[in-house]
Amino acid sequence: HQQYIYFCAAANALVCPALASEITGFLFLSDDLLKLQVAKFIPPPEALAAKLQVKHCTDQIPLSDRLRIEKALLKIAVKCGV
Repeated sequence: HQQYIYFCAAANALVCPALASEITGFLFLSDDLLKLQVAKFIPPPEALAAKLQVKHCTDQIPLSDRLRIEKALLKIAVKCGV
């Protein structure tokens, strides 16, 4: 399994822009835009297919709940100093 590491300055309590973009993209972008977002990582086709498969499940979550999930994930990222 390949892990993606985000390099960010830990000098403040702001969430790393790359991580925030990944969180919001996964929850709200269309498949085509998400593919463009992750293309910079040059993922293997099976990894991209798996991500899209999970995304199709999360796309079924009501928007109001996805907004709450986004808020919670960003709070966790801030607490963890990402």
